[in-house]
Amino acid sequence: MPKPSYLVVSVTARRLRGLASLWGVLGVLGVIVLLLSALPLQPAHGQTTVPAAPAATPSTSPSSTQTQRDQNAVIERATQDRTEEDQALQAKVRQVFNEIDAFKNVFVTVKGGVVTLKGRVLELDDVNRAEELAAKIDGVVTVNNQIDVETSVEKRIAPALERFQNRLSQVLGFLPIAAVGFLAFGVIATLGFFIARMKYPWSAMAPNRFVADLIRQIVRLAFIMLGVVIALDIMGATALLGTILGAAGILGLAIGFAVRDTVENYIASVLLSFRQPFKPQDVVKIDGYEGFVIALTSRATVLLTFDGNHVRIPNATVFKGIITNYSKNPERRFDFEIGVETDDLKRAVELGKSVISNLSFVLKDPAADAWLNSVGESSMVIWFGGWINQTETSLVKARAEAIRKVRQAFLAEGISMPEPIYRLRLDGDAAALPSTPTKPTKKTAAQTKPVAVDDEQEQDVTADHTLEQRAKEASKSNTNESLLDEAAPQEVTG
Repeated sequence: MPKPSYLVVSVTARRLRGLASLWGVLGVLGVIVLLLSALPLQPAHGQTTVPAAPAATPSTSPSSTQTQRDQNAVIERATQDRTEEDQALQAKVRQVFNEIDAFKNVFVTVKGGVVTLKGRVLELDDVNRAEELAAKIDGVVTVNNQIDVETSVEKRIAPALERFQNRLSQVLGFLPIAAVGFLAFGVIATLGFFIARMKYPWSAMAPNRFVADLIRQIVRLAFIMLGVVIALDIMGATALLGTILGAAGILGLAIGFAVRDTVENYIASVLLSFRQPFKPQDVVKIDGYEGFVIALTSRATVLLTFDGNHVRIPNATVFKGIITNYSKNPERRFDFEIGVETDDLKRAVELGKSVISNLSFVLKDPAADAWLNSVGESSMVIWFGGWINQTETSLVKARAEAIRKVRQAFLAEGISMPEPIYRLRLDGDAAALPSTPTKPTKKTAAQTKPVAVDDEQEQDVTADHTLEQRAKEASKSNTNESLLDEAAPQEVTG
C-alpha cells in the first residue's frame, strides 16, 4: 500500500534539519580555528621559541644559498682549529715523553682533548706515572691509558745491562777523583796518628797515663773526621756527611742504651783517675769488701782481700759508694767489750784501761780509753779501746793480746765474768719454779781469791807484711792496665 504524501514530506524535512545542524557545528569550529590561528603564540616561562627552518623548496633564493655557505665555512674552520689544537697538544705530550727513557715506546694520540696512550713499558709504576704526567699538561680533558707492561725477557734484560754498563763507566771515571780523596784522607789521618803518639804535650797536660791516652784517642778521632770531610769535599759528596753523622748519632744512642753500664763504668774510671781516692797497696773498705788495692782498670777496681781472694768492684759502684781508706792514717784504734760482775764497776774500768795503756804496742797519744757501755742480761758491759801504729803492729793481734791481758788482770783481781743465767719451766707434775729470776749468789772470799793466770810476757803483735807484699807484686803485674799512679796528686792528703 503506497505511503501518504504527508509522511514523505515529514521525513525529508527532518533530514534537512539534521544537515543544517551539522553544517552549523562545522561552521562554528571553523571560526574558532581561524581565531586561534590569528592569535600570536606566547612561549612558556624559561623557554625560547626557535622559528622552524623553512622547508626546503626546490627553488631557493640567492640570499639563502649564501647563508648556507657561510655556516659550512664556520663549521670547517672550527673543525680545523680543533684539529690544530689536538696536534699541538699531541706534540706537547710527545715532547714530554721523549725526555723520559721509560716512555720512548709509548704512542700518543689526541682527539677532542682526549689523550690516548698506547705502547709498552718495563715497570708497572711507569704505567701510572705516564697517566699522571699526561693529565698535568694544560688542555688535556682526560687520559685514556692503554699502556701495557713489557713481558719480553730480552727487552727487560737489555735496559738493565745498559744501566749496569753506564754505572760501570761512571765508576771508572770517578776512580781518579776517589783516589785523590782517599790519598788526602790517608795523609791527614797519618798526621793525626803521628801527633797523637808524641809524648809531649799530652803527658804533661794529663794527670795520669789513662787520661793522656784518652786525649790521644780524641786527637786521632778529630784528625780522622777532618780527613773524611776533606775527602768527601774533593769527591763532591759533602751532602753525604750529614747523613753519615745522623746515622752515627742514632747508632751511638742505641749503643749507649745497650751498654749503659759499661759506659757508666768507663766514665767513672776517668773521674776516679782524676780524683785518685786511693793508691796501690792501700787498705780500703768498699761496698763491704776490705783488702789491698791492686789496680784500677777502665771497668773495675781490683782488691786483694785478707783471705787472699781477688775482688773486682765496678767503678760506678766505687765512685758512688762510700770508701774507707785505712792506709791514709797510720794510727788506728782497736776496741772490744767485756761483761763483768762486780760491785765496784769504776775499779774494773780503771783496771782494764790501765792494763791496755801499759801494753808496749799501744800508743800513748791518743791514749787508751774505757767506759761502762751497756747492761747485759747478767753482767755489766765495759768498752775498751786503744790506738796502735798499724804500719808496725797488726790490728788483729793487738786486739787479741789486749783482750787476753784484760781478762788476765780481772781474774787476778777477782773480777768475775759470769755466764748468762736462764730460768727453766717444767710442765706436768713438777712444781712451778718462781717467776722471778734467781739472783746470782755472791762468791765467798775463798771463791774470789786470785787464780793462776798466764805469764806476763806479751805476745808478738808485729804486723805481717806478707799479704801486703803479694798485693805489691800483683800491682806491678797490672801496671800497664792500672789507672793508679803513686806520683799523681791524691784527692785527700794524709
